Amino acid sequence: MTKERLITGKTKLLGVIGHPVEHSLSPVMHNAALAQLVVGVRVSVSEREASGREDIANLGLDYVYLPFPIAPENLEVAIAGFAAIDVVGFSVTIPHKQAIMPLLSEITPLAQAIGAVNTVSRQNNQWVGTNTDIEGFVAPLQTTYKQDWSQKVAVILGNGGAARAVVAGCHQLGFAKIHVVGRNVQRLQEFSNSWSNSPISENLQVHQWEELPKLIPQANLLVNTTPVGMYPKVNESPLSGEEIANLPKGAIAYDLIYIPKPTQFLKQAEKQGAIAIDGLEMLVQQGVAALKIWLQQEIVPVEVMRQALQKHLGLG
Repeated sequence: MTKERLITGKTKLLGVIGHPVEHSLSPVMHNAALAQLVVGVRVSVSEREASGREDIANLGLDYVYLPFPIAPENLEVAIAGFAAIDVVGFSVTIPHKQAIMPLLSEITPLAQAIGAVNTVSRQNNQWVGTNTDIEGFVAPLQTTYKQDWSQKVAVILGNGGAARAVVAGCHQLGFAKIHVVGRNVQRLQEFSNSWSNSPISENLQVHQWEELPKLIPQANLLVNTTPVGMYPKVNESPLSGEEIANLPKGAIAYDLIYIPKPTQFLKQAEKQGAIAIDGLEMLVQQGVAALKIWLQQEIVPVEVMRQALQKHLGLG
């Protein structure tokens, strides 16, 4: 069956905001899922001898997902504009995950604990922010590498919004020690202070970049949360060859970036005998969680989303 998408005045809007956002794969994944859901509804409608677009719209599954490039200085006016045109919800990526928080009416306890929002939905004419990055991050670690993490050490590169979700995810998995490494001393201190009232603070330590040589040999999990390695810096890595040379063989190197595939960081890590995980499965799983929120239903075509991304990237 051809998955025809007919966009009309009744089509509801979803999207992703970021800067840049042109290379986001979220539209590929979400529109594939939405097309599948629309077709599924169309079939069930025909089985009941009903017909017409109206039936699909009434079931609330007539959506399209769009990329919205929004510069930081335009964030507030853009969010007001979204409310004006009845956007149902949107994903949030770099650099807006923390900056958007003061613009929201409500933030879930999970997102408050992380201090970053990656998913926003419109509820009762108000913007509600949450964070599905934890679900996305831990999913491949739980399903593919089932093990006891309680004696393991995580080293996290970067201390932005994505790093906060990774810290919370590592705590959820039960890591013994979580080391966060950054370049800006003031931001690192703020990062550390922000967890002071959380149980996470017991296992968390922050470090300046110069301390990496002593941390990398301890790492069972090394995570890149920085934007270094993604467009337009696709030929760069957050680490030099010398810095990553002491990564233990068999450690897991996890890059939240999913384009290019693999990143320079993961190429370096694999040369050291590390197990590489890219951001593709995290993207799928955090997207699944977001779609459930926006559509207010639990049935989401996960495999359709995964396959759409793999096909788009020429991986199958």
